[in-house]
Amino acid sequence: MMQVSQAIARRMSVRAFRPDPVSGAVVREILEMAHRTPSGGNLQPWRVYAIAGDDLAAFKALVAETSLEAPQYDVYPPSLWEPFRTRRFECGEDLYGAIAIPREDKAARLRQLSRNAKFFDAPVALFFCLDRRLGPPQWADVGMYMQSVMLLAVERGLDTCAQEFWARYPRTVAQFVGLPDDHMVFSGMAMGYRDEAHPINAWRTRRDPFEAWGQMRGFG
Repeated sequence: MMQVSQAIARRMSVRAFRPDPVSGAVVREILEMAHRTPSGGNLQPWRVYAIAGDDLAAFKALVAETSLEAPQYDVYPPSLWEPFRTRRFECGEDLYGAIAIPREDKAARLRQLSRNAKFFDAPVALFFCLDRRLGPPQWADVGMYMQSVMLLAVERGLDTCAQEFWARYPRTVAQFVGLPDDHMVFSGMAMGYRDEAHPINAWRTRRDPFEAWGQMRGFG
Protein backbone atom coordinates (compact mmCIF):
# COMPACT_ATOMS: atom_id res chain seq x y z
CA MET A 1 0.00 0.00 0.00
CA MET A 2 1.21 3.50 -0.84
CA GLN A 3 2.46 5.51 2.14
CA VAL A 4 1.48 9.13 2.72
CA SER A 5 5.09 10.21 2.17
CA GLN A 6 5.06 8.48 -1.22
CA ALA A 7 1.81 10.16 -2.22
CA ILE A 8 3.22 13.58 -1.27
CA ALA A 9 6.37 12.92 -3.30
CA ARG A 10 4.37 11.72 -6.30
CA ARG A 11 1.79 14.54 -6.28
CA MET A 12 2.39 17.38 -8.69
CA SER A 13 0.37 19.85 -10.73
CA VAL A 14 -0.13 17.81 -13.89
CA ARG A 15 -0.73 19.94 -16.98
CA ALA A 16 -1.13 17.23 -19.62
CA PHE A 17 -3.54 14.32 -19.16
CA ARG A 18 -4.42 11.21 -21.10
CA PRO A 19 -8.05 10.95 -22.28
CA ASP A 20 -8.71 7.73 -20.32
CA PRO A 21 -12.01 8.07 -18.41
CA VAL A 22 -12.17 7.88 -14.62
CA SER A 23 -14.93 5.90 -12.92
CA GLY A 24 -17.56 8.02 -11.22
CA ALA A 25 -17.50 5.55 -8.33
CA VAL A 26 -13.78 6.22 -7.81
CA VAL A 27 -14.26 9.99 -7.91
CA ARG A 28 -17.09 9.80 -5.38
CA GLU A 29 -15.04 7.52 -3.12
CA ILE A 30 -12.18 10.05 -3.14
CA LEU A 31 -14.48 12.98 -2.40
CA GLU A 32 -16.27 11.15 0.40
CA MET A 33 -13.07 9.90 2.03
CA ALA A 34 -11.57 13.42 1.86
CA HIS A 35 -14.58 14.55 3.89
CA ARG A 36 -12.65 13.33 6.96
CA THR A 37 -10.45 16.40 6.52
CA PRO A 38 -10.42 18.52 9.72
CA SER A 39 -12.18 21.87 9.84
CA GLY A 40 -12.46 24.39 12.65
CA GLY A 41 -15.57 23.65 14.71
CA ASN A 42 -16.29 20.81 12.24
CA LEU A 43 -17.98 23.36 9.95
CA GLN A 44 -17.10 21.26 6.86
CA PRO A 45 -17.30 24.43 4.74
CA TRP A 46 -16.54 22.85 1.36
CA ARG A 47 -19.09 22.37 -1.38
CA VAL A 48 -17.87 20.26 -4.32
CA TYR A 49 -19.06 19.71 -7.88
CA ALA A 50 -17.61 16.94 -10.08
CA ILE A 51 -18.17 17.07 -13.85
CA ALA A 52 -17.25 14.59 -16.59
CA GLY A 53 -18.39 13.25 -19.95
CA ASP A 54 -20.90 15.24 -22.00
CA ASP A 55 -21.43 17.72 -19.17
CA LEU A 56 -17.73 18.56 -19.11
CA ALA A 57 -17.67 18.93 -22.90
CA ALA A 58 -20.63 21.31 -22.70
CA PHE A 59 -18.95 23.35 -19.97
CA LYS A 60 -15.70 23.68 -21.95
CA ALA A 61 -17.66 24.78 -25.01
CA LEU A 62 -19.42 27.41 -22.89
CA VAL A 63 -16.15 28.74 -21.51
CA ALA A 64 -14.69 28.95 -25.01
CA GLU A 65 -17.43 31.47 -25.87
CA THR A 66 -17.16 33.44 -22.60
CA SER A 67 -14.92 36.40 -21.83
CA LEU A 68 -12.95 36.63 -18.63
CA GLU A 69 -15.06 37.84 -15.72
CA ALA A 70 -14.25 40.03 -12.74
CA PRO A 71 -12.74 37.77 -10.06
CA GLN A 72 -14.41 37.71 -6.67
CA TYR A 73 -11.11 37.56 -4.82
CA ASP A 74 -7.42 38.25 -5.53
CA VAL A 75 -5.52 35.05 -6.22
CA TYR A 76 -2.30 36.93 -5.36
CA PRO A 77 -1.83 40.16 -3.41
CA PRO A 78 -1.02 43.11 -5.68
CA SER A 79 2.67 44.01 -6.05
CA LEU A 80 4.07 40.78 -4.60
CA TRP A 81 7.14 41.25 -2.41
CA GLU A 82 10.13 39.03 -1.74
CA PRO A 83 10.58 36.13 -1.48
CA PHE A 84 7.14 35.48 -2.99
CA ARG A 85 7.74 37.54 -6.13
CA THR A 86 10.86 35.57 -7.04
CA ARG A 87 9.22 32.22 -6.29
CA ARG A 88 6.30 33.03 -8.59
CA PHE A 89 8.61 34.35 -11.32
CA GLU A 90 10.81 31.26 -11.21
CA CYS A 91 7.77 28.99 -11.32
CA GLY A 92 6.50 30.67 -14.49
CA GLU A 93 9.89 30.69 -16.18
CA ASP A 94 10.53 27.04 -15.35
CA LEU A 95 7.08 25.99 -16.55
CA TYR A 96 7.41 27.64 -19.95
CA GLY A 97 11.02 26.55 -20.20
CA ALA A 98 9.94 22.92 -19.81
CA ILE A 99 7.97 23.20 -23.05
CA ALA A 100 10.47 25.43 -24.85
CA ILE A 101 8.40 28.62 -24.88
CA PRO A 102 10.72 31.64 -24.66
CA ARG A 103 9.77 34.67 -22.58
CA GLU A 104 9.31 36.86 -25.66
CA ASP A 105 6.76 34.50 -27.26
CA LYS A 106 3.70 36.01 -25.59
CA ALA A 107 1.25 34.31 -27.96
CA ALA A 108 2.56 30.84 -27.11
CA ARG A 109 2.44 31.62 -23.39
CA LEU A 110 -1.18 32.72 -23.69
CA ARG A 111 -2.02 29.53 -25.58
CA GLN A 112 -0.53 27.47 -22.78
CA LEU A 113 -2.42 29.52 -20.18
CA SER A 114 -5.65 28.93 -22.10
CA ARG A 115 -5.22 25.18 -21.66
CA ASN A 116 -6.46 25.74 -18.12
CA ALA A 117 -9.89 26.28 -19.66
CA LYS A 118 -9.74 22.74 -21.05
CA PHE A 119 -8.57 21.29 -17.73
CA PHE A 120 -5.42 20.24 -19.62
CA ASP A 121 -7.58 17.57 -21.33
CA ALA A 122 -8.33 15.80 -18.03
CA PRO A 123 -11.54 13.72 -18.09
CA VAL A 124 -12.75 15.01 -14.71
CA ALA A 125 -13.27 18.58 -13.51
CA LEU A 126 -13.87 19.52 -9.88
CA PHE A 127 -15.04 22.82 -8.44
CA PHE A 128 -14.58 23.75 -4.78
CA CYS A 129 -16.90 26.38 -3.40
CA LEU A 130 -17.94 27.80 -0.04
CA ASP A 131 -20.42 30.16 1.56
CA ARG A 132 -19.18 33.66 0.78
CA ARG A 133 -19.96 34.79 4.36
CA LEU A 134 -17.25 32.52 5.75
CA GLY A 135 -13.77 33.83 6.50
CA PRO A 136 -10.07 33.01 6.02
CA PRO A 137 -10.09 30.11 8.52
CA GLN A 138 -12.74 28.34 6.46
CA TRP A 139 -10.86 29.07 3.23
CA ALA A 140 -7.91 27.27 4.83
CA ASP A 141 -10.22 24.35 5.65
CA VAL A 142 -11.26 24.10 2.00
CA GLY A 143 -7.57 24.10 1.03
CA MET A 144 -6.96 21.19 3.40
CA TYR A 145 -9.89 19.33 1.86
CA MET A 146 -8.41 19.85 -1.61
CA GLN A 147 -5.05 18.50 -0.43
CA SER A 148 -6.81 15.40 0.88
CA VAL A 149 -8.46 14.94 -2.52
CA MET A 150 -5.13 15.27 -4.32
CA LEU A 151 -3.34 12.74 -2.12
CA LEU A 152 -6.20 10.25 -2.28
CA ALA A 153 -6.15 10.60 -6.07
CA VAL A 154 -2.45 9.73 -6.13
CA GLU A 155 -3.13 6.64 -3.99
CA ARG A 156 -5.51 5.46 -6.71
CA GLY A 157 -3.08 6.07 -9.56
CA LEU A 158 -4.65 9.38 -10.56
CA ASP A 159 -3.21 12.87 -10.84
CA THR A 160 -4.54 16.39 -10.37
CA CYS A 161 -3.92 20.06 -10.98
CA ALA A 162 -5.47 22.60 -8.63
CA GLN A 163 -6.65 25.58 -10.69
CA GLU A 164 -7.29 28.98 -9.16
CA PHE A 165 -7.62 29.93 -12.83
CA TRP A 166 -11.35 29.43 -12.38
CA ALA A 167 -11.51 32.52 -10.17
CA ARG A 168 -11.58 34.24 -13.59
CA TYR A 169 -14.96 32.68 -14.45
CA PRO A 170 -16.97 32.87 -11.20
CA ARG A 171 -20.35 33.61 -12.78
CA THR A 172 -20.03 31.03 -15.55
CA VAL A 173 -19.05 28.26 -13.13
CA ALA A 174 -21.76 29.23 -10.65
CA GLN A 175 -24.49 29.25 -13.28
CA PHE A 176 -23.39 25.96 -14.83
CA VAL A 177 -23.28 23.98 -11.59
CA GLY A 178 -26.28 25.73 -10.01
CA LEU A 179 -24.30 27.27 -7.17
CA PRO A 180 -26.51 29.12 -4.63
CA ASP A 181 -26.16 32.90 -4.71
CA ASP A 182 -24.71 32.96 -1.19
CA HIS A 183 -21.81 30.72 -2.26
CA MET A 184 -18.71 31.50 -4.29
CA VAL A 185 -16.21 29.60 -6.41
CA PHE A 186 -12.86 29.13 -4.69
CA SER A 187 -10.93 26.86 -7.06
CA GLY A 188 -11.17 24.21 -9.73
CA MET A 189 -9.18 21.04 -10.17
CA ALA A 190 -8.36 18.79 -13.12
CA MET A 191 -8.24 15.05 -12.39
CA GLY A 192 -7.18 12.10 -14.51
CA TYR A 193 -4.14 10.10 -15.60
CA ARG A 194 -0.99 12.04 -16.39
CA ASP A 195 0.58 11.88 -19.84
CA GLU A 196 4.01 10.61 -18.83
CA ALA A 197 5.44 11.38 -22.27
CA HIS A 198 4.60 15.09 -22.21
CA PRO A 199 7.63 17.23 -21.29
CA ILE A 200 5.63 19.56 -19.07
CA ASN A 201 5.07 16.68 -16.66
CA ALA A 202 8.82 16.07 -16.31
CA TRP A 203 9.25 19.47 -14.67
CA ARG A 204 9.03 20.03 -10.91
CA THR A 205 8.68 23.29 -9.05
CA ARG A 206 11.59 24.39 -6.89
CA ARG A 207 11.43 24.26 -3.10
CA ASP A 208 13.41 26.46 -0.72
CA PRO A 209 15.52 24.71 1.93
CA PHE A 210 14.09 24.26 5.41
CA GLU A 211 16.31 27.05 6.80
CA ALA A 212 14.51 29.62 4.58
CA TRP A 213 11.14 29.08 6.22
CA GLY A 214 11.43 26.84 9.29
CA GLN A 215 12.80 26.96 12.83
CA MET A 216 13.24 24.28 15.47
CA ARG A 217 13.85 25.19 19.11
CA GLY A 218 14.16 23.20 22.29
CA PHE A 219 14.97 19.88 20.67
CA GLY A 220 17.72 17.74 22.13
